[in-house]
Amino acid sequence: MFAAERRQLILEMVRANGAVSLRELARVVQTSEVTVRRDVRALEAEGLLDRRHGGAVLPGGFTRESGFPQKSHLATAEKTAIADLAAGLVEEGEAIVVGAGTTTQELARRLARVPGLTVVTNSLLVAQALAHANRVEVVMTGGTLRGSNYALVGSGAEQSLQGLRVSKAFLSGSGLTAERGLSTSNMLSSSVDRALVQAAAEVVVLADHTKLGTDTMFQTVPTELITRLVTDDPPPHDDRAATELQALADQGVQIVVAGGNGANGAPGGEPGPAATPRQRALPGPRRGHPTAALRSASGLSEGRVADLRRR
Repeated sequence: MFAAERRQLILEMVRANGAVSLRELARVVQTSEVTVRRDVRALEAEGLLDRRHGGAVLPGGFTRESGFPQKSHLATAEKTAIADLAAGLVEEGEAIVVGAGTTTQELARRLARVPGLTVVTNSLLVAQALAHANRVEVVMTGGTLRGSNYALVGSGAEQSLQGLRVSKAFLSGSGLTAERGLSTSNMLSSSVDRALVQAAAEVVVLADHTKLGTDTMFQTVPTELITRLVTDDPPPHDDRAATELQALADQGVQIVVAGGNGANGAPGGEPGPAATPRQRALPGPRRGHPTAALRSASGLSEGRVADLRRR
């Protein structure tokens, strides 16, 4: 494929999705990430897109939200690995809330095996994934259906969460920074996510490395309220993503990192083998929270962890 054809395809993908990782672009245009990075730089020089940590976005600062059909095909291996690890944080008999998103949908597929679990959600996709799980009780919020991500939003959803108390909230979003925390591009979605957070004793954010350092319009969870982040191992060249992880850890967020390139996931969206994270203490615990920790899973070497801590 000639450079002009590659760049046109890259531009069309970014326009369709709002944000695309270099890894995904390289896969679609069937070339190396080095070549794609060169193409992205050329398109940025023409003002047609902006480079972000490990990817490309529409020009203009804040990224816009992609629809479910586009997001479901992005970073699929990473989402699988993240869901595998996140499922290990859920215990038998717990009551949890799960927000909307393609990564939380992957998590829900794995939660179907947890007996005695109660899942409160505003996501039709999460509810569908658990519909045939006989040992899991699913509680849907009220609200108005938002078709782009199959989620219930609005005052009805928020009011149905009042007075609720669960052990954990599992949320995804459009972007995550140490400065602002988790954010999304839609005001209605952000309001419901904040209500989900208020119902939980702990907040677990599920975000692949392409969302690290990305800031979108509406804040959902400030950094000080995030208990854990479950993410994938950033590519070695993505220094800014690694720096963002360290900044989050410095603020007391516990980081759980899946193996590189989705190593803990199996093809076809089926759960991969369970990973056993190893905890490494970091200095500077956040006030009112347990000592911060940086966790690594199989696929993240001790040397890689040490390098991340030095950033």
